[in-house]
Amino acid sequence: VQLQASGGGLVQAGGSLKLSCEASGRTYNNYVMGWFRQAPGKEREFVARSSRNGGTKDYTDSVKGRFTISKDNAKNTDYLQMNNLKPEDTAVYYCAASSFVWSATRDASYYRYWGQGTQVTVSS
Repeated sequence: VQLQASGGGLVQAGGSLKLSCEASGRTYNNYVMGWFRQAPGKEREFVARSSRNGGTKDYTDSVKGRFTISKDNAKNTDYLQMNNLKPEDTAVYYCAASSFVWSATRDASYYRYWGQGTQVTVSS
């Protein structure tokens, strides 16, 4: 499956952005879809994930209540709505697809397919 991420940009603290991840190729609903981010000098970290049918969602504690993951199966696209952004959210954001079981998919090493990354910069 090929993933194309978009929607990043520069925003002031408290603002919002919506990232998109369009999937093409193999059956979209076969995969757990995840979002990860990597800030300069830091490890890539888990942000959010959505189960194959979109019915189960999970977030890292630092974004709970601010970020929402969703999917549009008709468009083979996942979204990450990010509200009340903070400077510490600044990073390159990646979407990814995993064929592994749900319990494993907070770990980036269980994702085989990755989008190219989109930069999110939050100014204070």
